[in-house]
Amino acid sequence: MSHDTENILPAPLLEIPDAVSRQLARAWLWLGVASLIGSGLLAILLVLSRTPGIQDAFPLLDFFRAALVVHVDLSVLVWFMAFAAVLWSMTGSGQAAALGRGGFLLAAIGTALITISPFAPDSHPLLNNYIPMLRHPLFVAGLLIAGSGFGLAIVRALLTIPVGAQTSTQATLRLGSFLAALAGAIALAAFVTSWATGPDYEGQAYYEAIYWGGGHALQFQHTLLLLVAWLWLGLQLGAKLPVSSQTVATLLVVAALPLVAVPLIYAFWPVGTPLHIVKFVSLMQWGHLAMFPLILLAAAAIWQSRGKAEPARSALLASFSLFAVGGILAFMIQGVNVVIPAHYHGSIVGVTLAFMGLTYVVLPQLGFRPVAGRLARWQPYIYGGGQLLHILGLAWSGGYGVQRKVAGAEQALTTLPQKIGMGMMGLGGLIAIIGGLIFVLICLKSMTPSRSSE
Repeated sequence: MSHDTENILPAPLLEIPDAVSRQLARAWLWLGVASLIGSGLLAILLVLSRTPGIQDAFPLLDFFRAALVVHVDLSVLVWFMAFAAVLWSMTGSGQAAALGRGGFLLAAIGTALITISPFAPDSHPLLNNYIPMLRHPLFVAGLLIAGSGFGLAIVRALLTIPVGAQTSTQATLRLGSFLAALAGAIALAAFVTSWATGPDYEGQAYYEAIYWGGGHALQFQHTLLLLVAWLWLGLQLGAKLPVSSQTVATLLVVAALPLVAVPLIYAFWPVGTPLHIVKFVSLMQWGHLAMFPLILLAAAAIWQSRGKAEPARSALLASFSLFAVGGILAFMIQGVNVVIPAHYHGSIVGVTLAFMGLTYVVLPQLGFRPVAGRLARWQPYIYGGGQLLHILGLAWSGGYGVQRKVAGAEQALTTLPQKIGMGMMGLGGLIAIIGGLIFVLICLKSMTPSRSSE
């Protein structure tokens, strides 16, 4: 029992303002956990279908691609947006409750349709970037409905999150949450503009064009919330930042400033043109450097919290490490190979781990049971370690020419280094699936009613 008490965190860093905010945050968290369950089940098929010695048992490559599409959309789009809505609900007021409930209902219905769409007949997968697609009415309807729900959550966040003088930690976290919602609104506007003005392309090229600008803008929403999560976790662990709350607020604004370039790119370089593509790549490469000072603050928080055996600290360290590896791999991309997914898996998993750690922190605030025990402390390391092995295997294989977005015999694994790298990928992926499953089970244990008072 003594180990359990070690994991009980101090008083909440940010108070939830009212019952409506708590109710909405609980609902959005349930949606996020459900999306991870669906994504994890599909991930098992994906990893097995690319692992040497097992891959030949998966001849249905179209199903692989359809499962890949929905796996990505559930684990990145739905999970990230649902957890963003958790934070927006916690940092906003209880006003516009109908807007919040309507947004959640639409997002839940849309997510359900997306989840079942790979099993519909003639669901043709398109592996475009950011929001991969299935050319099937069921999937398209689900995406539009879910997107409308997330759009309402963004609008409500902009209307209800108070932004004033940043003289306290709570005010600073609210500012970061508001800036992330603003990034989400810019991304949504970019998607709509691309759809209305995009080129008359067909198939994957069309979706690549219309999601390009909004997808890059949406990255800023995720990274801003990553920064919020890192600061939240560090401060919750007792770290003392070397700068004032006003300085942190200023740095958050600086991290969001590159978003000013999004409407300028749309104004001067039409959707689908080579310069439109290049300018957003430059925004990704250079714009995210604006968050570097806050990365240093996160590193300081990790150092100050050393020795603390808490799930929040495990998640903070694992998140920081994976995000850093993903950033380093970005500079190693040469050609279209599996170094590309190695890069973005590192970055995406860094965000996911931060959200996992913050979930552990906010569960008691949302009326659920606290998370405690060794398993919760080790879960981020299991998930993060598996993902690290996964992306290093991909990066190794990419150096030997293994192409991305292929499976089974299409991978053409002919050399021993290729097979070793993809074997690492498979083993790491399976370990990461176990880590993700542990997270889901921990959440379900906390979020479901107990039959006893223990």
